[in-house]
Amino acid sequence: MELQSIMQHLDETRDELVEMLSGLNEEQLHKRKNLNSWSISQIGQHLYTVEELYVVAIRKGLKSNEDSFIESKPIEVMLDRSKKFEAPDMVKPTEEYLGYHEILERLTNSRHKLYELLQSLEDPSVLSRRYFIHPAFQELSLLEWVKSLYIHEQRHMKQIREIIDAGYPFDA
Repeated sequence: MELQSIMQHLDETRDELVEMLSGLNEEQLHKRKNLNSWSISQIGQHLYTVEELYVVAIRKGLKSNEDSFIESKPIEVMLDRSKKFEAPDMVKPTEEYLGYHEILERLTNSRHKLYELLQSLEDPSVLSRRYFIHPAFQELSLLEWVKSLYIHEQRHMKQIREIIDAGYPFDA
């Protein structure tokens, strides 16, 4: 999948996420299913934090001057919510209460940083020739890092839908 197509998926997924969040009030953003689950606001916090760290990882991978061809990984497995992934501590959300506008602003900023990096590439094909170590998939091409961003976001959109579909009978 080439970069332009991946960027289109990134845009479509983000538009869907923003649409999903836009109809929620403060109470809905901060409710949790239980004490061990994340609120929708915390999911938003996790998403922009992950995106910012992906930019850092991609930059580090681009610093390599050596081409490496890494086998594709089954990153689509992230869409399966029955498969559990433990978020690394650095991307676990805090207890900070963020409202819709703050979440949206931070998501917009993290996406801007990603696109700024991608659009600065003289030769975008370098993304398929460089890799960096991913916490879940180990050696992952930089192109798959970018692709995994919208897949990761779609995974958490499923989580948000689960919270919304459950109503809001749970404790904060």
